[in-house]
Amino acid sequence: MVGEARAVHESSAINGLRVVMLGAPGSGKGTQAEALSERLGIPAISTGEMLRDAVSSGSSLGRRVERILAEGTLVDDQTMADVVRRRLAEEDTRSGFLLDGFPRTIAQAESLEKILGEAGTRLDRVLCIEVPEDELVRRALARKRVDDRKEVIRRRLEVYREQTEPLIGHYRELELLCQIPGDRPVEEVTEGILDALLEKA
Repeated sequence: MVGEARAVHESSAINGLRVVMLGAPGSGKGTQAEALSERLGIPAISTGEMLRDAVSSGSSLGRRVERILAEGTLVDDQTMADVVRRRLAEEDTRSGFLLDGFPRTIAQAESLEKILGEAGTRLDRVLCIEVPEDELVRRALARKRVDDRKEVIRRRLEVYREQTEPLIGHYRELELLCQIPGDRPVEEVTEGILDALLEKA
């Protein structure tokens, strides 16, 4: 009963919360987004999911995304913003959302702010899951994927620092940032996130 009561309290206290998930590759933000989605009853939306949904819709936007992906190039900021705008206009996001993989840059963060502003809403919280680099490398190597050589992993982390870490300062200035230690068991990280969200709710 205690668990059920907490779940009800979580859902009611955090209902309607619009959250961005930040974290380096291997930090577990995708795993946490899914766990939080289940606990809070709000959708976890990943960049990959949004792009796949856009393509399967058969819309002009979807066809544009399909061409870009077929060429093997990165989806440009404007197209990505259009994809995000389309997804966040769907009914299920009215109760809140967890956005994983967007924004990745300051320019994309500004696009997201504009998209939400147009809808008369705003971002409520940015969760940054922090894991020491050596642990991120260890996790990646443990997956034993073909492209997970140590130098490739460190290069990915370098790209993350260059492109995405500036968002941490950006969201700290906006007083939206919650930094969560991620080098703990998955369940403990989830509880830490929920505690932080409830504290700010």
